[in-house]
Amino acid sequence: MIRSYLLPLSLLAVMLVFAVWNGISVSNDTEQWQAELRIAAALAAEEDWPAASATLEDSYAAWTARQTWLHIVIRHDAINNAEAMYRRAMAFADTEEPSEFQAEIADLIAQLRLVAEMERFHLKNIL
Repeated sequence: MIRSYLLPLSLLAVMLVFAVWNGISVSNDTEQWQAELRIAAALAAEEDWPAASATLEDSYAAWTARQTWLHIVIRHDAINNAEAMYRRAMAFADTEEPSEFQAEIADLIAQLRLVAEMERFHLKNIL
């Protein structure tokens, strides 16, 4: 009797561990990208556009490196929105548009927070 429940319970345990690990992994990544974006925003506020652009590009490179995994575990519209925001922020950095750049960075940070929240192991994400 107990043996018949062993395989399903083991699979559920593995899925639970994977869900928790994935949530932690995505949260750690998005926190890193958000920190880099805050640095880029601070540099732009100081009108150090070359450094702001370089920091933004570093964040984008780290984001791009995780694209395959993110597309597997997260809804595509959330990923696509963040991608578009990164590209708009880079365009605003290239043209040195301070108010547009700051607004886009703020939106991108909020979008990355949403991406992390979508993967957190939480009751509202299950229901």
